[in-house]
Amino acid sequence: MRHGRISVCTGPAVLALALGLWGLTREHSMWRDEAATWQAAHRSLAEIAHMVGQADVVHGLYYAVMHAVFVLFGDSLVTLRLPSVLATATACGLTALVGARLAGRWAGMAAGCALAVVPAVQEHAQEGRSYAFVLAFVMLATWLLVGALERPTGRRWAWYAGAVLVAAWLNWFSLFALAAHAVTLVCVRADRARRVGWGLAASGAVVGALPVILTSRSQVSLVSWIKPLGWSTVLGVLITVAIAALCALLPRARRPERTRAGEPHGRVTLAAVALPLCAVPQLGLALMSVVKPLYVTRYVLFAYAGLALCTGVLVVTLATRLRTHARILLPTTVAVALVALLPIELRLRTMESRVDDVLTAAATVDHVRSTADGVLFLPAARRDTALVSPRAFAGLRDLALAQGPVESGTLKGIEAGPRDIERAMLSARHIVLVTDPGPSRAASAADRTKRRVLDTYFVRRSDSVQRGRRVSVYERRATGRPHSPSATGPKG
Repeated sequence: MRHGRISVCTGPAVLALALGLWGLTREHSMWRDEAATWQAAHRSLAEIAHMVGQADVVHGLYYAVMHAVFVLFGDSLVTLRLPSVLATATACGLTALVGARLAGRWAGMAAGCALAVVPAVQEHAQEGRSYAFVLAFVMLATWLLVGALERPTGRRWAWYAGAVLVAAWLNWFSLFALAAHAVTLVCVRADRARRVGWGLAASGAVVGALPVILTSRSQVSLVSWIKPLGWSTVLGVLITVAIAALCALLPRARRPERTRAGEPHGRVTLAAVALPLCAVPQLGLALMSVVKPLYVTRYVLFAYAGLALCTGVLVVTLATRLRTHARILLPTTVAVALVALLPIELRLRTMESRVDDVLTAAATVDHVRSTADGVLFLPAARRDTALVSPRAFAGLRDLALAQGPVESGTLKGIEAGPRDIERAMLSARHIVLVTDPGPSRAASAADRTKRRVLDTYFVRRSDSVQRGRRVSVYERRATGRPHSPSATGPKG
């Protein structure tokens, strides 16, 4: 039995591992979300606990794990991302096990491989964030659910509750998977004993996740950047669910006839597990986003596992209809998919694939810092550039910072009041500004002060826009009149 499980999950896990290791350092780049992980993981566990009370509680457990990884193996881009690669490989192996249990060995292997080649899964396999971990624990919970429905015991339900709880502590949006599992129970017409077992396990997991859920409500401003649902997102969700339904409802989507003693014959089907897992998280988060914009694909990345399970059935069905064996069609299909997706795969492994790169911006500051005596960040969140690469900012005064991120228990620190910022700026002769490309949004009074003082008393002498960040050097003017566009230096 154990040998059979290993043979089923090894292929998908190895494929995911190979894709994850390919171009792992992403041309030596790091984007803003990974920068948050980097700086948080360098704090002590006490400092992480202090921070999550005010910011990023949904990532608190993940930050603690990454703190341990950095302590044990050192900090680098590889150690930042390798845990996500391993988590993705684990998720693909678990997906294969679920598929094999519900629709046969080859359907399971095809499902695991399908999950590994999904571009979104490849993207988050190479990110120092928690989403690959969430995917792994959701699939562990799904595998445990199937086992508990087939042979319900208190120990199985306890393990299931534990997996759901860990996933929720990594990101509580994973509880949409719990809702999907509830739909599965309805679809398989579970008897009272199984409903009670699941209900107790689910209740325990939700109660255990309440501290994260309740604390995150006070931190909702951290996701204010999420845009309202667009028609393209809605259409994408509907198409994904429709494809999953088409694949899952094919004749081959039934459970193999041979079952073990004690199992409810023919009651747990692949369609009953895979379709809710694909549809419920996406549709649930989309409906929630009608009230408060929250829909981001990575928050429900695990929904792709449901799609992958349905795809596995499709591959086996095609093999039957084409009168060829799945051991021939499966590797052929994987190869064709990888070649077809090659342009996307290549781009995912470049620094241009993310919204910005803090390391490139830090290198630019390092090049110009000898000409300046102060630095500003607009908005304050761009301070992550200095927090990730402090050596690049050596000798530069942070003109707006009143309390550092570690001391204040925040990710970006606490800035001084507008008057203190203006006074500090006027004491500097040359200022380096790290900001976003294009017009900067001065949302706070401190940011408006930075922009006003720069416009009034300084002139821009150099300007570099690279990889989603802008680094400019400003020089104090002899007079106080606002500078004109002609005074702006050339872009570099």
